Amino acid sequence: MSSLKAHGLGTEPAEPDWPPLTDAEVTEVVGPARVVWRSPRPLSAAAVVERAGRRLFVKRHHVTVRTLEALAEEHAFLRHLRERGAPVVEVLDVAERGEWTYEVHSPGDGIDLYRDALSWSPFRSATHARAAGEALARLHLAAEGFDAPARQVRPLVASFTVFASDDPWTALAEYAARHPHVADGLRHFPWREDTARVLIPLYQDLAPHLPRLTPLWTHNDWHASNLLWDTSGQVATVLDVGMSDRTTAVHDLATAIERNAVQWLRPGCPVREADALALLDGYQSVRPLSAAESAALPELLPLVHAEFALSELGYFHGVTRSAENTRLAYEYYVGHAEWFGGRAGRRLRSTIRSCLRRRAARSRTWSDTSG
Repeated sequence: MSSLKAHGLGTEPAEPDWPPLTDAEVTEVVGPARVVWRSPRPLSAAAVVERAGRRLFVKRHHVTVRTLEALAEEHAFLRHLRERGAPVVEVLDVAERGEWTYEVHSPGDGIDLYRDALSWSPFRSATHARAAGEALARLHLAAEGFDAPARQVRPLVASFTVFASDDPWTALAEYAARHPHVADGLRHFPWREDTARVLIPLYQDLAPHLPRLTPLWTHNDWHASNLLWDTSGQVATVLDVGMSDRTTAVHDLATAIERNAVQWLRPGCPVREADALALLDGYQSVRPLSAAESAALPELLPLVHAEFALSELGYFHGVTRSAENTRLAYEYYVGHAEWFGGRAGRRLRSTIRSCLRRRAARSRTWSDTSG
């Protein structure tokens, strides 16, 4: 299996971070089974396996990335979502074997239309974009009442603490202190200067809206390839809460727009504005944004990737020890935010503001006429 390639941080196939799952390995975890498909995602080893005519999804992590305790945080969230009727997979088993941690899930209903697509690839249609927005809103409604605290220190978690704080410099220092690999990796880059130049001015635009945002456990990796689809183009199953944490609903929505509407892996970062608007419209058809969330959304977009980029930087620097990927993760920390200050990024944010204003005006008109 050494020839298996994974998706990397560019458009070309890359060597996977971890060796692929084998038939013998999955048999040790779930009983006699064979691998029928291996995921090309790079940050863990995952596969669909067949056991006694039934398909299962098996995912393997190194213990430096996920322990059983870390998986318990994610799985508690999944159980809550399932109890509230959300279409998420069922956790069937977990196991630890030496330096590896395994989780076994049901495969989910629906068709994996995007399973071979690069991460952050665009939707195939505006129908898919709108359906993804509707599904995200339903997930947020189902997440209400899950009051677990924010996750413990883990690599590869899309948290929202640094730029959710009233003092981002102190919060950034605390984040680095809790994540030693991040702190050590940042030593190689002009992070103080870049943060002050690029991210702090954007934070200052967001800061007035932060006190009115309600905390919520969220998915934090909402893109087309983490969804299964039915034949009518609706979302049938939501996959992979591995990056979930306690953030806010509008942070998760901003992540979904940023992941799916901006093609980060293509030169010039082409923008799918129609997809962004379809996703936003679908979301609000199920869960209308509050005034505070509407005001915060365009200001969150430039910052929503920053903390996950830091987490990736720590992972690549301290776990996989890839200097090249560490550099790319740092470039994403600065570059995603910087892009939103350029012409295309400003236009996308302006388009979203206009869309939100029009919807608010329609809501006021309807309220006035119905009253």
